[in-house]
Amino acid sequence: MRDLLKTALRGDSPTDHVELRYHDKVFRSLTVEKGKLERSTTRRRQGVGVRVLRNGSWGFSATDDLSVQGVRRAIDAARASAGVTAGMRSEAVELAPATLAVGDFSEPGVDEVASRDLDSRVALVLEAERLARGASTHIETASSTYNEIVSHKAIVTSDGADVSMRLARPELYVSAVASRDGSRMQVNESLGVTGGWDCLFRAPMPQLAEKAARTAIDLLSAPHPEGGRATVILSPALVGLLVHEAIGHTVEADFVATGSVARGKLGHKVASDLITLCDAGASSYLPGAGGTISVDDEGVFAGRTVVIENGVLKSYLHDRQTAARFGVAPTGNARAWEYADKPLIRMRNTYLEPGDTSLEEMIASTSDGWFLDGARNGQADATGEFMFGTVTARRIRAGRLGELVRGVTVTGNAFEVLRSVDAVSSEFRWDLGAGHCGKGQPAKVDAGGPYIRCTALLGGTQD
Repeated sequence: MRDLLKTALRGDSPTDHVELRYHDKVFRSLTVEKGKLERSTTRRRQGVGVRVLRNGSWGFSATDDLSVQGVRRAIDAARASAGVTAGMRSEAVELAPATLAVGDFSEPGVDEVASRDLDSRVALVLEAERLARGASTHIETASSTYNEIVSHKAIVTSDGADVSMRLARPELYVSAVASRDGSRMQVNESLGVTGGWDCLFRAPMPQLAEKAARTAIDLLSAPHPEGGRATVILSPALVGLLVHEAIGHTVEADFVATGSVARGKLGHKVASDLITLCDAGASSYLPGAGGTISVDDEGVFAGRTVVIENGVLKSYLHDRQTAARFGVAPTGNARAWEYADKPLIRMRNTYLEPGDTSLEEMIASTSDGWFLDGARNGQADATGEFMFGTVTARRIRAGRLGELVRGVTVTGNAFEVLRSVDAVSSEFRWDLGAGHCGKGQPAKVDAGGPYIRCTALLGGTQD
């Protein structure tokens, strides 16, 4: 496809910036409920997205005609669109110079996932559901879903990008519903990776299924906590949710330009000295992070961006357009979900760097607090304010883990919470690789980090 795109681009106007992005994406999904296969889906989307920057204005078109003539017609349509919108812009679009990728940047495991037979996929979800449902007589129902994306891209631009990429993203979900004496609890566990079939099982599947069931059962008898400001230890799942939802979106440069809380804060102290926050195309510390890419959808290398370094805000996340506006280099964060989508600034793998304290030491040195694990749901806004539900919470008294409680929410301002951090663990885990991030269009991302000890406001009810 790179040769076809280069042929379509050859001889085009030398004064316009032209970006051609071929994308072939196959999505498969299987769901088992009550021991039966309830759904099996396969979808394929294949085509070319075209952007043309002409006279300071973008034009976009897309086509599923994968001939040279079809792509050239799409270029003409995008150019015409740019001409129509040029007079409507308040300022001309410029692109920052970038080191553009050339070559093949495929991730390992693609053929292993793509060639996997249907029977093995079905066997996986049947076994995961069976293990969860059979864990106890108190399990009322269970379900399991396996999803995978196999993606092939080729990007050619008029200023030198010439790249192809292949990757696979398998993921597994297990849900268990426990009931007893009129009380009912549902717990979901999931894992998503970039890589091959074996990469999906860095946490063994039986462990995932049994954890969902056991946690649901344990929560049936757990009381609700008292609310209030407290010392908390957040697990990597909650750290990932915090740095993605409540910090990461505020530093996406398009949001910064419209007034997010991070605007004007470069060089300012925004977190504890112990906090270094990064967003990277690579999977740092552990392999297989769900948002892994080598090159973004503008053909820019997707490197590692240090957003916060030792508590100081150092960088926003940029595409080439916002990088030019801010006078910096692009960070490789332009991403599009499918060929007919325009690239947007999106995170990749967002994380806190680990520290040098063990989780065991962190708990032992906490006289009174809470250990929070599992991201149930949540919301955050451009001010950095957030509210997240947790799956489990345990009381910490005199350095020991105590009783389990349920229904805990944690709220606050993300930057204030990060300023209160006084311990960061040496352990590290990716924990948000399943599912999607939404921002006008989906994106596969991941987030995680170490355990951190901080101060936050807990919500709960008194029994």
